[in-house]
Amino acid sequence: MTQDSQAQPRTGVVVVTHADYGAHLLHAAEFILGPQTGCAALCVDNTQSVDAIVERLKEAVVRCNEGPGVLLVTDMFGGTPTNLSLSLLGQEPPLCDLEVVTGVNLPMLLKALGARHLGPEQLAVEAKKAGGQGIVVAGELLRSRVKGS
Repeated sequence: MTQDSQAQPRTGVVVVTHADYGAHLLHAAEFILGPQTGCAALCVDNTQSVDAIVERLKEAVVRCNEGPGVLLVTDMFGGTPTNLSLSLLGQEPPLCDLEVVTGVNLPMLLKALGARHLGPEQLAVEAKKAGGQGIVVAGELLRSRVKGS
């Protein structure tokens, strides 16, 4: 048995965003972490019908699912990429264990890709936390440190 065949299945990650944002974000994450498997970016734009995009989304989920399920990270709550992703949550029968997190940024994606031993629900919680912690007003942080010293 090779080391690869003993590897634990990991939660898949699909980045679903307006235009090419997700593809570029995934590229940046791979620049930092190295090539990733079990993940994909789906670009949503007005060149395809909603049905075609949903079909591509389903295909990406199936392709990225190694067993534990898939985390969908989207760019903005209320946007079309999120709404299409949410449509998969109530699907019967379910494609797999799914969770959706909105507001993807690079810290969130790095956490999601680095903690894929977690199931989709727990991975979503950790990704949300990392995404929020990645938003910093640098001047405010520096001023608070100067006042505190």
